[in-house]
Amino acid sequence: MLLEAKNVSKTFRSRRGTEPVHAVRNATLRARPGEFVAIVGESGSGKSTLARILLDLIPAGSGSVELDGVPISAMTRTQRVEYRRRVQAVLQDPAGSLNPRKRVEQTIGEVIRLHRIATTRSQVRDKVREVLGLVGMNPAEDFLDRFPHALSGGQRQRVLVARAIALNPKIIVADEAVSALDASVKAGVLRVMADLKDRLGVGYVFITHDLPVVRKVADHVYVMRSGEIVEEGPKEAVFAEPSHPYTRALLAAAPVLR
Repeated sequence: MLLEAKNVSKTFRSRRGTEPVHAVRNATLRARPGEFVAIVGESGSGKSTLARILLDLIPAGSGSVELDGVPISAMTRTQRVEYRRRVQAVLQDPAGSLNPRKRVEQTIGEVIRLHRIATTRSQVRDKVREVLGLVGMNPAEDFLDRFPHALSGGQRQRVLVARAIALNPKIIVADEAVSALDASVKAGVLRVMADLKDRLGVGYVFITHDLPVVRKVADHVYVMRSGEIVEEGPKEAVFAEPSHPYTRALLAAAPVLR
């Protein structure tokens, strides 16, 4: 499977007559199952806009996003539903992404039922237990009836990962998924993501400004500046011999994890 953005651009126009904002300019990238792709850059570089385009949350202004050569814009309704199962999201703010009135079992179970991963109540509960176990929330029974406010930040983020993998996705687009967590909790969530990559073959498009994290987890890196991808390549090459001045500046300013 190949998820590919081809020369994608997105411009936002103001109703007040101000200058348009060119959020993404001719961006091209590829992501596959089992591969950890990182998109790095400062705030405002266009990373999150590109993520929303990949997730089919907003349309590209030009260019295309394709899954195995089929553009999203040409997909039937059924194909689009399947696309959204195969390309899932884990976003930055778990508190805002979880309904505060729904228990963990409801939060994950409703997605399982909606996409017909399981149908009976016992099958749904078994699937919820399974995915909670996969993200390290053991024993799962301790978490099924909890509301989001009764979970730590790291646990809430693991619930979001569990909800995503419940649909058996091939690729997860993770937009600043660990940026709000402290160092030890962040490391735990990243270990979960890496484990899912190894065990289930899940691929990631990991959007972040955190270069030390990218150095530890990424296979391939895309560097964005002012909406453009200014450099891309295997992680080792980008970190060892960056070719663009902007990449060199980012690396020079980044802390080093020991």
